Amino acid sequence: MSDVAIIGGGIMGSAVALRLAQRGIDVTVIERGIPGAEASSAAAGILGPQMEADGPGPLLDLGLKSRALYPALAAELRDLTGIDVGYDRSGVLSVALDEAGEADLAVRRTWQLARGLRVESLSGEAARAREPALGPAVRAALAFADDAQVSARELARAFSQAAAGAGARFLTGRYVRRVLIEKGAVVGVELDGDTLPAGAVVVAAGSWSGLVEGAGVPASVVRPARGQLVSIETRPPLFRQVVAAPGGYLVPRRDGTVLAGSTVEMVGFKKQVTVGGLASILTLAHTLIPALGEAPVTGSWSNFRPFTEDHLPVLGSTSVRGLVLATGHFRNGILLAPITAYAIAELVATGRATVDLAPFSIDRFAS
Repeated sequence: MSDVAIIGGGIMGSAVALRLAQRGIDVTVIERGIPGAEASSAAAGILGPQMEADGPGPLLDLGLKSRALYPALAAELRDLTGIDVGYDRSGVLSVALDEAGEADLAVRRTWQLARGLRVESLSGEAARAREPALGPAVRAALAFADDAQVSARELARAFSQAAAGAGARFLTGRYVRRVLIEKGAVVGVELDGDTLPAGAVVVAAGSWSGLVEGAGVPASVVRPARGQLVSIETRPPLFRQVVAAPGGYLVPRRDGTVLAGSTVEMVGFKKQVTVGGLASILTLAHTLIPALGEAPVTGSWSNFRPFTEDHLPVLGSTSVRGLVLATGHFRNGILLAPITAYAIAELVATGRATVDLAPFSIDRFAS
């Protein structure tokens, strides 16, 4: 018997497990593979609520709250595990390559300033003065000085180790067949071969959430969106800030590695890295930073981000007592992990969350 069973041992599931275990709650995480080995470790690790947001609204608000938690979280995880998650307030340059892009930047600057956010408008020349490696195709940029980055792989490892250290149990190599429900309430989960009784179940299975019977997440609501990424080696580093443009981004690491991404492909659970995907990523990378043309490609991979049509996560309680959702984070899983963990743990432990989860309820898809 476990107080809480968490389906999924990626960053989201492990983060929720940590916060629950720290409250003294008995928690078991069920993961079919290695904790954090799927989309969590494959992500670029951008903490960019200002870069990502299309406008003011609940996703921006949630992202800003979560970004603010990262400095303390990075220190906490280092103290608990000895792992440096690579938190770096490197800033983000969001660049325009054509007139339409310049117009979009102007709109974004206007609403972000009205929202009270730090944003700086740069001409192409001013952007190149700040990052000399930028190519001549860059016509203008917005600088988001407060956006940051982490190492997604190290963050996933740190969360799972910290959760285990706090007392959470991890059942790995196990498949959840279905969530067990009796009289409108969760009573546990059925695994491959046995059952795990539980007073509450948190579904944090990412793109696979819709495949779990009884999880309350229709497969049409949370779907896999394949994202391909490439690693490039630069010695010494060519640029310091994350560079984002329509269709992709470049994330420079302290060691000279550059992560280039990413595609958004609705192809189901096909995990291949494709010629077309790599071509689009590398073409944009070369356009943004021409000197990357001489840099070696050191790796490529893909994984699945949990996509929802409105690009908002699916968070909070359901009509089944004790069944709680923490999925559908799409491109913002790394960014939103701290605030999701805080809110979901609070909801499970106390029956309510001080963070407003109403905009992210599964009920918005009821029609």
